[in-house]
Amino acid sequence: MQRIVTTTHLEMTGRSQLRPARRSNIPLQIVRAEIPCPEFNRFLYTAVGARWWWYSRLSWDYARWLAYLDRSDLETWVAYDSGSPAGYFELERQSHGDVEIAYFGLLPTFVGRGFGGGLLTAAVNRAWDMGARRVWVHTCDLDHPMALRNYEARGFAIFHVEEKCEDLPDEPPEVWPNANVR
Repeated sequence: MQRIVTTTHLEMTGRSQLRPARRSNIPLQIVRAEIPCPEFNRFLYTAVGARWWWYSRLSWDYARWLAYLDRSDLETWVAYDSGSPAGYFELERQSHGDVEIAYFGLLPTFVGRGFGGGLLTAAVNRAWDMGARRVWVHTCDLDHPMALRNYEARGFAIFHVEEKCEDLPDEPPEVWPNANVR
C-alpha cells in the first residue's frame, strides 16, 4: 500500500533547551543494555513499534542486528517498571557531534501512564552526556498521536518537515496475531 507520510525532524542545540518532564509517581528504572543482544533489541523494536508501522528492521538477520548493535556509537537504554520492560531508546552518536534519538517508545501496556515525558527527558540528558553538539529526533504521522507533542514539550524545535510516498505493508506488523487489539 502506498501512503503519503509526513516526517517531522526536531532538534535541540543546547542542553538548556531541555524542559524536563514532571516526576512520575511510579519511578522507572532506566538501565543501559551494555551487551549487544539482537534478540532483546528485536523484541523491543517489535513490541514498541508494531503499532506504529516499524517494519524496516524486521527482515534483518541476526548478523545484521549484531553489526548494528556492536558499535561504540550506539547505546540502547531500557526503562523498567517493577522489573518489566516498559520502553526503550536508542542513541546514535553521529558525525559533527550530533546525537540522534534513533528509536524511542513505550510498550503498549505502558502507554498512557505518564512515562513518555520522563523517558524522553532521560534520553535527552544521556545524549548531552555523550558530548552532543546537537540532539535530534524525527517522528512521522504514523507514530503515536502524542509523540510530536512530547518532543516539543521537552524543548525540541522543528527544523524540517517532509512528505514522501512510502510503500507500507497492508497492515502494521503485529507482535503476534491480535496483540494490538485493545
